[in-house]
Amino acid sequence: MAETFLFNIAERVVEKIVSLTVDEVRLAFNVKTDLKKLEDTMISIKAVLLDAERQQHQNEKLRLCMWKLRDIFYDAEDVIDDFKCEALRKQDAINHPNINNLKVRVLGSFRLPLSFSLKMSHKIKDINGRLGEFATEWNSFDLRQCNDSRHVFRRETISFVDSSDVIGRDEDKENIISMLMKPSEDRNVPVIPIVGIGGLGKTTLAQLVYNDDRVTSFFPLKIWIYVSEEFDLSRLLNLIIQSVNGVKCDDLTLEVLQARLRSLLNDKKFLLVLDDVWNENQAKWVGLRNLLRSTDGFSPSKIIVTTRSLNVASIMSSIPPYILKGLPLEDCLTLFTKWAFNDGDETQYSNLIRIGEEIVKKCKGVPLAVRTLGSLLFQKTDESDWIYIRDQTEIWRLEQHENDILPVLKLSYNHLPSHLQRCLAFLSLYRKDEMYYSDKVIRLWMANGLLEHPKQNQEWEDVGKRYLNELLSRCLIQKERDFGLYFTFKMHDLVHDLALDVSQKECKIVNSETETVDENVRHLLLCDDKLVKVPHVLEEMKNVRTIIIHDVLVESKTFHESVINLCVSNFKYLRALELWGSPLTALPNSIGTLKHLRDLDLGGCRSIRELPRSFDKLRSLQSLNLGYTGLQQLPDCVQRLIELRHLVITIKATHLKEIQAGCWTSLQYLVLYECKELECLPEGMQYLKSLRTLVLCFCTKLVSLPRSLKFLTKLEHLAIGCCVQINLKMEAEEEEDKDLQLSLKTLSLDNLYALADLPRLLLQGSSSTLQQLRIMRCPKLSILPAWLLNLTSLHKLEIEDCGNLSALPEGIDRLTNLRELTIDGCPELSKRYRENGGEDWHKIAHIQKVDIKD
Repeated sequence: MAETFLFNIAERVVEKIVSLTVDEVRLAFNVKTDLKKLEDTMISIKAVLLDAERQQHQNEKLRLCMWKLRDIFYDAEDVIDDFKCEALRKQDAINHPNINNLKVRVLGSFRLPLSFSLKMSHKIKDINGRLGEFATEWNSFDLRQCNDSRHVFRRETISFVDSSDVIGRDEDKENIISMLMKPSEDRNVPVIPIVGIGGLGKTTLAQLVYNDDRVTSFFPLKIWIYVSEEFDLSRLLNLIIQSVNGVKCDDLTLEVLQARLRSLLNDKKFLLVLDDVWNENQAKWVGLRNLLRSTDGFSPSKIIVTTRSLNVASIMSSIPPYILKGLPLEDCLTLFTKWAFNDGDETQYSNLIRIGEEIVKKCKGVPLAVRTLGSLLFQKTDESDWIYIRDQTEIWRLEQHENDILPVLKLSYNHLPSHLQRCLAFLSLYRKDEMYYSDKVIRLWMANGLLEHPKQNQEWEDVGKRYLNELLSRCLIQKERDFGLYFTFKMHDLVHDLALDVSQKECKIVNSETETVDENVRHLLLCDDKLVKVPHVLEEMKNVRTIIIHDVLVESKTFHESVINLCVSNFKYLRALELWGSPLTALPNSIGTLKHLRDLDLGGCRSIRELPRSFDKLRSLQSLNLGYTGLQQLPDCVQRLIELRHLVITIKATHLKEIQAGCWTSLQYLVLYECKELECLPEGMQYLKSLRTLVLCFCTKLVSLPRSLKFLTKLEHLAIGCCVQINLKMEAEEEEDKDLQLSLKTLSLDNLYALADLPRLLLQGSSSTLQQLRIMRCPKLSILPAWLLNLTSLHKLEIEDCGNLSALPEGIDRLTNLRELTIDGCPELSKRYRENGGEDWHKIAHIQKVDIKD
């Protein structure tokens, strides 16, 4: 069932109305009253939306009403964003007055055209009118305010399992039993968390362990508790007591319950299984843990916890969680055969078994998915039935019962806060097996207004990182590789199916076979090397906010031109446009009409050599990727984009144009990539007061950094790679540099063949903040300076392929926060430090993780 995401959209719209400044409201006269009315109406509707989202699955009339309401909310958001766009236009006119704008220069103010004021007034009145028409129907549903708990699916587990029904978990069972048998050295009862996505078999594994004869002999008392979302201390104590002595204690106080529990468990060695735990409130867990702990000495008892959340595991246990993996293909096929056929019947249907192998591959090792599809085909011997299942690209299109895979996975979705639900659904815009890049995903979320407003001392990018970490902790995405500044991740095919299920009217992947697209879909991925023209179904659409083009033939320049023209003519509220690798030679001047555009990716557009004159009208741009382009120079118009936060540049010029005061005041992330003729950076970089990340890569003629970098007090990450002539030397230190306060957290130096010294000014200015230092392939670096020992916060030091480096600084033991040391490809350095007991080993003995290689 597709989701409306109405609660999250309403939150964003109300937040935007409230955050409108007095000046922005004054941009249009006679709208203050109407805005207040819109705000009050939105707040009133939002108050009962959680109840509506719960009831919609049983009330078709309510569900249809919510879809209509969603479109009104989106229109309201677009209108509110119009105010922001006009405010940016006014600010740009003030910052860059010209001869036709004399009033701005003289008065420092700007009166907007009467037409805009009238248009805004009309639009807001229209939205209020549409909401008014819904009032009677909406009120008829008798919706009520309720708490934010969208847990609509509930199941229960028991301790028994028929081991003959379980395939491929013998090794996992032995691993868990081995952990149970280890003696404890803690007064608290040791907890073994089993973690994985829904349907992977965590409960089944716990059941196998629970019923093993060795475990039964080792633990005289065994207790199985199904926890689920309600981690209530009284309820759990009651269930544990009932499991031990068979007596219900529903009417007893918490005081009596805890006394009875402690008397029952006193001096007993027990195994407690807490199945399906969702609680992330540490205080609730501590309350239960303290009642279970031993009163004298170490506890001989153990607890097994099954959970889908790494956060739960870290709260409940100090040992690393047992991450349950998928079954091998051979075991999956055995399990599938068990559920699809009566015993022995599979030998009669070799043709079906061959199709079954392809079906099993779709399950990607998840036993419950294997069982679900096997059950769907039980006693079906018609080959067409099997082919139908095999050819389904999304499991959610198949019939599902209560204990099948998607309802089980949907429970994970239901436990997500509303903002994360919408963000997870957005990931369905990528194809299965796609590699996601964390920074790109965050920028798309930002462009579409999916992130909560940052708290104090936070940026929007920090909110996006927190969202991804929450999805990681809930096992809904899996990290592939961490690159420091960003990481890559994947989504299991079944979680992707879930995302598709809940986003059917939000996101759509369009290929050459697409015949229909709901006219209100907001986000489109155009992919398929057979796409040679824009599908006719897109020409009638008006509300698209995201366009991404992937894997369309690079020769199809006409297709890309058609897409751009479609965006300009139809998608006036477009927020994100990705044209990576497009064969376009130029953008149309009309692109300046996309005043709401926030994310523009032109990376890899090698044939684009200049930007259109209207580019400075894209005032809402937050992210601009001009990497791998054919640009000769970065035009002045780009500096006028005052909302810009993320900028990647490739140019062929020897110099960047000087950065002026007041430009790029919001810029957080700057990358200069493959600027092969660039000889120096502008001193005007001192005006980038918000810059947190600077990356210089393949700028092969760059020889130094400007001294103005010392003014970038918010700079946290500096990465310099493959700049073969750079030496990082700056002019002699000035008196005021002695107490320089910088904020670098990470510094990465890679493939710097001319580097002989580390950048003292930057590092000593960051002596109390630098946490990670990475030095790789710097052959001229022969010594690490003694002042390196001033980096008191350094906890990770990596040195690789620096062949002339022979020793670490004398007194490295003073770096008491250093926890990780990697030395690789430094033969003299490795030889000196690799043997335990060597003369220098005691200097690094306090480091927890040491990896020294020849």
